[in-house]
Amino acid sequence: MTTEASLSPAPDGPAPGADALRVEHISKRFGAVTALKDINLRLGKGEVLALLGDNGAGKSTLLKILCGFQPPDTGRILLDGEEVALKSVDHARSLGIDAVYQDLALINELTVYHNMFLKRERVRWPLLNNRAMRKLAREHLDDMGVGIKSVDVEVAKLSGGQRQAIAVARAVYSDAKVLLLDEPLAAMGVKEGALILDLVTDLKQRGDVSVIIIAHNYGQVLEVADRINLLQDGEITLDKASKDTSVEELTEIVVAEYRAALRERHKAAE
Repeated sequence: MTTEASLSPAPDGPAPGADALRVEHISKRFGAVTALKDINLRLGKGEVLALLGDNGAGKSTLLKILCGFQPPDTGRILLDGEEVALKSVDHARSLGIDAVYQDLALINELTVYHNMFLKRERVRWPLLNNRAMRKLAREHLDDMGVGIKSVDVEVAKLSGGQRQAIAVARAVYSDAKVLLLDEPLAAMGVKEGALILDLVTDLKQRGDVSVIIIAHNYGQVLEVADRINLLQDGEITLDKASKDTSVEELTEIVVAEYRAALRERHKAAE
């Protein structure tokens, strides 16, 4: 399949010098399995990029490389134009790259404000400064339009959308420059999904955080993304501005992939 992705800016996208994150020629193998093949990807400052693809396409592997969880076999990553070698998740976070995963990485038994400052606690020696954390958590959530009545409630008592919003807010107010959202709408109802999409829209309007959102549901992310990258079998096969594509086009590309796989399977069985 012809690869449309390139390192040139997408239509109406940021200028080349304005990229918050840039990936060049990234590949990754696990034994005999090639997970990623010569990935070239860019994320403009303040841009929302939707990374779409079926299970096994390589989305999670790419996210793990971008957040410092595992190194690539080849290629390089540039942050604000400077090449970086991400040594760990903590190292990536210290540089401004943070990820919010499907499992949220929240502790259900802790309160909202304790989760907001998890591993970033404010301390008034020798005790936690709960008053300061409670006040800041309230301010941050209100500022982002996250409607949670009390920051003293345990996270376990909140909806999935509210929990996801807390994880996103925590990353944003930890000075994230690049936010990686791994399937944030998975297993959510319409109202909960709308909360997260509104949150992403708010971040886009602010313009100080760049977002890569990994998703299966094309219709949902087309509403908030500036640009679409489609990942198939470890390669980016589509790079388009959201306004220049559609759910129908994306679906047809994926259906064509399934048809090709079925033909190959039938040939192998003959």
